[in-house]
Amino acid sequence: MKNVYSDDQREQEIAMQRHFNIRLNMFFFSAFAIFTVIIVRLAILQFVEGPSLSQQETSMRVKDVPLPPTRGSIIADGGEKLAYSTPVQSLYITLQKDYSKAENRPEATALAEKLKKVFDENGDPDATPLTLDKIIEAMDIDYRQNGGFSPRRIKLDLSDAEVAYFLERKDQFPGIEVVEESVRHYDKDTVAVQTVGYIKKYKNASTSLEYYKNLRAQEQTDPALQYTEAEDVGYDGLELYYQDVLRGKNGYKSVAIDPRNMATGIPEVTPPEKGYDIHTSINKTVQIAAEEAITYQLDWVHKNPVSGKTHPKALTGYAVAMEVDTGKVVAMASMPDYDTNIWQTGSVSSEDYKKIETNYQNGTITPFSSGRSGHNFESTILLGSTIKPLSVLIGLNEGLFTTSTIYNDRGIAYFGKNDSASVRNSGSHVYGGLDPAKAILHSSNAFMVDMVGEKLWNKYGSKGIDKWDEYMKAFGLGVSTGVDLPNEYLGKLEYTNEKETALSRLAYASFGQQGKYTTLQLAQYTATIASHGKRMQPQLVKKITDADGNVIEEIEPKMLDEIKFDESYWKEVISGMSTSVNNAFSGFPYDFARKTGTSEQWGDGANRDNGVFIAFAPRDNPKLAVAVVIPEGGFGAYSAAPVARKIFDAYDQEYGLDGVPKKTLQQKDTTVVGE
Repeated sequence: MKNVYSDDQREQEIAMQRHFNIRLNMFFFSAFAIFTVIIVRLAILQFVEGPSLSQQETSMRVKDVPLPPTRGSIIADGGEKLAYSTPVQSLYITLQKDYSKAENRPEATALAEKLKKVFDENGDPDATPLTLDKIIEAMDIDYRQNGGFSPRRIKLDLSDAEVAYFLERKDQFPGIEVVEESVRHYDKDTVAVQTVGYIKKYKNASTSLEYYKNLRAQEQTDPALQYTEAEDVGYDGLELYYQDVLRGKNGYKSVAIDPRNMATGIPEVTPPEKGYDIHTSINKTVQIAAEEAITYQLDWVHKNPVSGKTHPKALTGYAVAMEVDTGKVVAMASMPDYDTNIWQTGSVSSEDYKKIETNYQNGTITPFSSGRSGHNFESTILLGSTIKPLSVLIGLNEGLFTTSTIYNDRGIAYFGKNDSASVRNSGSHVYGGLDPAKAILHSSNAFMVDMVGEKLWNKYGSKGIDKWDEYMKAFGLGVSTGVDLPNEYLGKLEYTNEKETALSRLAYASFGQQGKYTTLQLAQYTATIASHGKRMQPQLVKKITDADGNVIEEIEPKMLDEIKFDESYWKEVISGMSTSVNNAFSGFPYDFARKTGTSEQWGDGANRDNGVFIAFAPRDNPKLAVAVVIPEGGFGAYSAAPVARKIFDAYDQEYGLDGVPKKTLQQKDTTVVGE
C-alpha cells in the first residue's frame, strides 16, 4: 500500500493539520445542519401542527358521556297513545374519588348511607324503598359497568321533596346531579300489547338480541348515537322494529378528566333530541272489540256445548283485521294479554315474568311464548276447511276441472295403492252433485281429495308437492307477510315431510291438514282472495312525525305480488264462500264472503277441534278481511265466527264497511233529536 505521508516530519505535521481542519469543518457543518432541521421542525410543530395537536391533547382529557333521549310515542289511528314517555327527575352521581381502593371504601359506604337516609325521609312513601346494597350497587364503585367519569343513576323518579333537598344541598353531595329523563308508559287498557312490544335495558338487550349485539360490536364515535348501559331500548314488537326511529339522538355531557380517569371541572351539556313518533293503523276501538270478543267467546265455549260438548281447554284466541286495498292492520289481537307497564323500568321481577312467560309474545305472528291451549296447542294450527277456496283456485287454474264441472260427492274419497286410504266428509255427509262453488259451500273433503289432491299428483307426480308449495307461497302461506314486526314465524309446512308419499301429502293438504300458518298469514291470504289476487303487505305504521307533528315519512301501501287468474275462477270461488255461520251474523247488513274451518289436532289421546274462520266484507266491494283462530274451540262457526262479527261491527262503526262511518250517522241523529 502506498504511504500517503512524506518521510519529512514537517510535511507530515502539515498534512495531519490539514486533515484535522477538514474534519472539524465537517463536524461544524453537520451540527449546523442538524440544529437547522430541529429548529424548522419545532417551528412546524408550533405554528402548523400546534392547533391540531392541542385539540388532540384536549380530547384525551375530555370524555363525551351520552345522555339518553326521550323516546318517541306509538300512537293509535285515533290519536290515542299506546306507548309514550314522560319526564321524571333522577339522581345521578359522578364519582369524585377512586372508591375501588380499600382506603376509600368507608367513605363510599358513608355516602350511600347518607343518600339512603334522604330517600327514606323524602321519598314517595308508597314506593318500594331502596336498600343500602342497591344504592352501593348503583354507584358501581368497582367500575364494572362504567368508567370513573360516567355518571351513575342512583334513583329514578325522584319525589318533589327529594329534588328540592338535593338541589338545595349540592355542596354537601359532590358529584351529585338531578337529571331529567323519561319513563315509558303503556295504555292502561292493554291495547295490542304484544304488537306494541316492550323495552329492556340496553345492557341486557345487547347480550341477547342480534340487533343490539351488532350495535355493540360497532365502534360508534358519534356521541349522539352511542348507547348507554342503562338506556331503555325496544325489545319486541313495534318498539324493536322501529327502534332507530323511536330512539332519537343522545345529548352528551363533555366531562374533563384527570390522568386517573376521574371527572374534574364543570361539564358542558348538549341536550338530547327527542325520538320520532310512529302513527299506527291500529284502531283502539276495533282492537278492544277484538280482544273482548275473544275473551267472551273463550268463556262461552267453556259453558255452552258445541257439537254436543263444551270446550274447557280452549284458553287462547287470535284475530287479525286487515284492510283489503291498503294492507293496513286495524286490529291484531293475541289473547290472553297482559299489562306491558310491568316492563316500565326496563326489567321485570321474576314473579311478574312467571305470570306472563307463556303469553308475552304476539300469537298472531309467532307460536312461541304466545299462549297455549289446555292440550298445549300453539297459536299456529292447521287451517282446516279455510284452505278450500285456494284449493279450488289451484284446481281451476291447473285445468283439473272447470267452473261447470259436476262432481258426484259420495261422502268419501279413496286414494293410494288399491285405494287403501280414504277421507270422509265432516259428519260423513253425502252431497251428491257439486260444482266447484258448492264444493266450497258444503266444505266437501271428498271433492278436494279427488279433484285437487289426486289430480295434481296425476299431473305432476311427486313434483305436485312443489306445485302446491308454489301456490301456497304466492298467497302468503309459508312465507313472510312483510309485516313491520320482528320475529315473524313462517309456518310449518307438513306437506314437505318426505316420510309420507307425495299423493298422501297432496290429498291431506287439499282439505287443510298439511300446513300450520299464523293468523296474520291467514288474514293476508283472505285479503288476497278478496282483491282477486293482489297480495298486499300488512302495514302497522302509516306515518312518522317529529316532536312538533311535522311529517317525516308517509308509508304508502305496498303490493307484494299479483296473482293473475281467469276472472271467472275468482267469481266461482268467492260465490262458494257462503258457509252457514248460524246466528253469529244474524242481522248483519252486508253480503259478505266467508269460510269456516275445523282442523283436527291430536292431543291427549284424541283428536281435538280447532276453530278457524276467515271472511271479508262486503262481498262485491271488499273493504276488510278478518281471520280468527280459537285453538280447541270446536267448530269455527261457533267458536271463531262470532269474534269476526264483532270486529266487522266495530270497523263499520269507526270507518264504515260501505265507506260511511256509522258513528258519524249516529252523531248526526243525536244532534237532530237534541235540536
